Amino acid sequence: MSYKILIVEDEPNMRLGLKDNLEFEGYTVELAENGTQGLELILNKSYDLFLLDVMMPGMSGLDVCKKAREKGVNTPILLLTAKSEEMDKVLGLELGATRAITIGRLSVNFEAYTSSNLSGPVRMSHKEYDILHYLFQQKNEIVTRYDLLQHVWGYEETPTTRTVDNFIVKLRQKIEDDPNDPKIIITVHGTGYKLIN
Repeated sequence: MSYKILIVEDEPNMRLGLKDNLEFEGYTVELAENGTQGLELILNKSYDLFLLDVMMPGMSGLDVCKKAREKGVNTPILLLTAKSEEMDKVLGLELGATRAITIGRLSVNFEAYTSSNLSGPVRMSHKEYDILHYLFQQKNEIVTRYDLLQHVWGYEETPTTRTVDNFIVKLRQKIEDDPNDPKIIITVHGTGYKLIN
């Protein structure tokens, strides 16, 4: 079954760009051009995720988020914003938005298994999310390849340490400014990796 996502975004190019990218990944997407229209759809239809632009004329994404939560809607909400002020982030979380974490070039929501960069959504496998999540939980600490094998793959699967290395290469391509000179996921020679964030 395809997940259903509602995008509430007043800027046409952004709205259609997000729609095209998400549909390419196999999601079912519906659109709203403003907060009022978006809130009406949120309260009357069923979705798996909402993407709300914060800066919209009339009813902002924060207003939509607040009203949806007041009405008992508990579907995950991601706020789309170019604003970086800490107060906007805190306010959004207080109003019930799902927390998105920035790691290098990537904004990641580990709960919803979604990620994006400045160009739009980024496709990642569940294993990539799980590896990145574990590294993030242990950020600034050395994580051995065997730690990753144990916590991400478990005992029932038997991948090699080379498999871990291959996944790290994929993650660096999505996170690092220069994957060949990593600054976020660094190699600790002879041991494993460390996520610097």
